[in-house]
Amino acid sequence: MKKIKKKKIIIGLVGEIASGKDTMADYLEKKYNSQTISLSKPLRDILDRLYLSQTRKNMSDLGIFLRKNFGKDILGRTITKEVIISKKPIVCLPNIRLDSDIVQLKKLPNFILVHIDTNAKTRHKRLTKRSQNPDDKTKTWLQFIKDSKMVAERKIRVIAKRAKYKIDNNGTHKELHTQIDDIMNKILNIKK
Repeated sequence: MKKIKKKKIIIGLVGEIASGKDTMADYLEKKYNSQTISLSKPLRDILDRLYLSQTRKNMSDLGIFLRKNFGKDILGRTITKEVIISKKPIVCLPNIRLDSDIVQLKKLPNFILVHIDTNAKTRHKRLTKRSQNPDDKTKTWLQFIKDSKMVAERKIRVIAKRAKYKIDNNGTHKELHTQIDDIMNKILNIKK
């Protein structure tokens, strides 16, 4: 594996469905000039190439297939290579879900795991409003709960316990941004 520059900061975000991971990644891009590298992008790319819908179930099924046939850490290895070749000083990975996602990343200097916590009702409301996946807009509460029990979602709480920082994202965007800035100040060793 190619060496990574010591100064590069890698921020992995772990949180349940619609907890605000992409919102944090967008904010880091705008304010801190970071690059977002998504673990779901390879899955979305493959589904697009196969002309299959990017539903949560299809992504979960494809992820299971890839891990079974190419190793549990196939997506983690892929993303780690993308992190290493990134020219940006800060890289954000907004969808850490499994231990195998971060096996390689944990070996890199300056890998920091951040947990974004949001209550289930708020997450469901945000999910149906944002409609990131084709089936999100009409997602019922029961379907939402069923999705949260998929393989890629079940380990999130366990991984979240290992996070260095935790964000409570039950408030406003301004409150979220304040928490992100506080964490970034610590990571970047900025004194107020």
